[in-house]
Amino acid sequence: MSECKSDVAKNEEKFERIRDVFGSLVFDKRAMKEHLPKNVYASLEEAMVGRKPINPGDADIVAMAMKEWAIANGATHWAHWFHPLTEITAEKHMAFTLPSDDGTPLETFKGSDLMQGEPDASSFPSAGRRSTFEARGYSVWDISSNAFIVKSKKGGTLCIPSVFLSYDGTPLDLKTGLLRSLDSIEGQSLKLLRLFGQRGIKYVRMTVGAEQEYFLLDRPRAQKRPDIRFCGRTIIGAQPAKDQKLDHHYFGAISTRVLSYMEDVERDLARLGISLATRHNEVARCQFEFAPLYGEANIACDQNQIIMEAMRKRAREHDLRLLFHEKPFDHMNGSGKHINFSLVDSEGRNLLKPSSNQRKNVVFLTFLTALVYGVSKHFGFLHSVNATAGNMYRLGGHEAPPAILSVYLGEALTVMFGEIGHGSPEFKKGPTMDLGLTKLAQINTFESDRNRTSPIAFTGDKFEFRVPGASQAIALPVTALATIWSWGIKRVTSFMEKKVEGGADPLDAAIEVINELMKESKFIIFEGDAYTPEWRAEAEKRGLIKSKTTPQAIDLMLEGSTVDMLEELGVYKKNEIESIHDIRMESFCTAIEVELALMADMIYEGVLPAISRQIVLEHKSLSALDGEKFAGSADWKGFIETLAQAKVDLLNGAAKLTETKARISDLSARERAEAIVNEVVPLMRNVRKKCDDVERYISGDIWPYPIYRNLLSLSV
Repeated sequence: MSECKSDVAKNEEKFERIRDVFGSLVFDKRAMKEHLPKNVYASLEEAMVGRKPINPGDADIVAMAMKEWAIANGATHWAHWFHPLTEITAEKHMAFTLPSDDGTPLETFKGSDLMQGEPDASSFPSAGRRSTFEARGYSVWDISSNAFIVKSKKGGTLCIPSVFLSYDGTPLDLKTGLLRSLDSIEGQSLKLLRLFGQRGIKYVRMTVGAEQEYFLLDRPRAQKRPDIRFCGRTIIGAQPAKDQKLDHHYFGAISTRVLSYMEDVERDLARLGISLATRHNEVARCQFEFAPLYGEANIACDQNQIIMEAMRKRAREHDLRLLFHEKPFDHMNGSGKHINFSLVDSEGRNLLKPSSNQRKNVVFLTFLTALVYGVSKHFGFLHSVNATAGNMYRLGGHEAPPAILSVYLGEALTVMFGEIGHGSPEFKKGPTMDLGLTKLAQINTFESDRNRTSPIAFTGDKFEFRVPGASQAIALPVTALATIWSWGIKRVTSFMEKKVEGGADPLDAAIEVINELMKESKFIIFEGDAYTPEWRAEAEKRGLIKSKTTPQAIDLMLEGSTVDMLEELGVYKKNEIESIHDIRMESFCTAIEVELALMADMIYEGVLPAISRQIVLEHKSLSALDGEKFAGSADWKGFIETLAQAKVDLLNGAAKLTETKARISDLSARERAEAIVNEVVPLMRNVRKKCDDVERYISGDIWPYPIYRNLLSLSV
């Protein structure tokens, strides 16, 4: 027994403990305190919380300290790291070591390098608002997000989170609008809190935690499928005999191979100061989830991008193929990215946390009302920022919320809002649940159940926004949430101020405003099963269905009320949101057009030849049995005819795919998008069905691509 313990101890020593390496590759406050003079650190800390801009004179000192720290940790290059509108990250690596005039190697990184860069902006999407010769762009250090090192086998790169602007100051990234929206919601929240007499609050931060769902496949098998390689999902494939009907995969024991991958990802992220709070099997086979700890919204958006990239790198090392696509497999659950969000003040109080204290509860209900009211007026904007090609396949499929936006509050809050007109509401804690088992303690229940069918659900002390897709960058959805909430807070504050100016007590004024606005917002609240056709009919009556296709949903970004809100709060100018709209429309078209072309290629290159080989095999086998005399020859011939007809159907289908792609190629992005939803998607669905039907008749050694049964297996 002692020898076993000793062996275990030796094995454990080989692995670094997360707490020992946590944050070791992040230039965070701990590193800043260690490497910066006290006065420079104090000045930098004030700049980080937005109290004053960074002192230009300190920039060289910070750059020198950051460079020495980075080189000591193995970095050889540095880069301004930003989020272009492509929804992936971008970086241009610059060497720390450059030759001096006499050829001697010299390590250099100046304050001007840290503060601002000038990467070429000509090839980033701008929706045609910049010519290719207009190449100048600026990357500017986002001081509120920590620099970090991405390690490689032969060194590493210091990544400096930045915004990215064109020569005329137009944002070419997702971070600029995000930072503006967070500034807006902080300013509006402070104003509302001061109306309640809370003048000592220094700041209010939006907090975010994004649950990340994903699929893992065996890489050698997955790479044999062109659709997975180039689209990140299967565009043909018959349903396997063993699918997810029993949901036995959910929360099941994690396989050794996957757990090893997860542990490596966790340690990589720990070095970057990111804690993954949970890991588990999701519902579909080979589907899993990571969930990080909550953090400030801007940092959480950066960290989600870092998480995704760390997952990609480790997947390749484990010979796994990582899929973030929202619907990789037909007839199986897709992957979302649930955004949990709230507001926290400088005293550490969660502004969405109910309380048994009636005075505090009024503040809680006021902020909650502001969000519900904002969503009721601008739910189209929330829909638009999550309208993507991948989400088109996922939303409304009974594993994700419907595309119809609604808010779920739960029974307790619904009762509270019903009583609010009769005085200050009291939050009642949930009852205890006695299971009648002496070995188990009583369970403190929540005040209401969760509603997994709701797009926006209150879950006890935060809201969960379930609409975003797994492959999306969360910056734009968070920007939309922050903007809409900020708008709601501003309206609530304005209504309260008028009542207070008329002599009302702020608490009484708040109760009146809550009562009035919740009645006005009642149509956005739905407590039932959002999957039912009855709800869709009811939602239609309530005016909650503004779009029925993804292109129509993207168009909601340009609703007059949305543009007015964005300009009023200084988040986006009209031309800026128009650029985002056009880029997202083009991205939608491109994604589906790649699938369209690839489906035709896979049919011509693999499926049709496979059918021919199967026909030849069947004909030779029948001939060997003297098919004319064989009793079952009619059935056998009928089977061969079925294969022949399938080939004819797929020949016609593939030709139609090719013809359609060519025909729509010269249309504008909006016209192509309309053709895609009306023609291309139904056509691809029809061709896929024929392809999946014939797959069941083809021998396994003849079918050209790994089938679902083999793909959805991660056995060692």
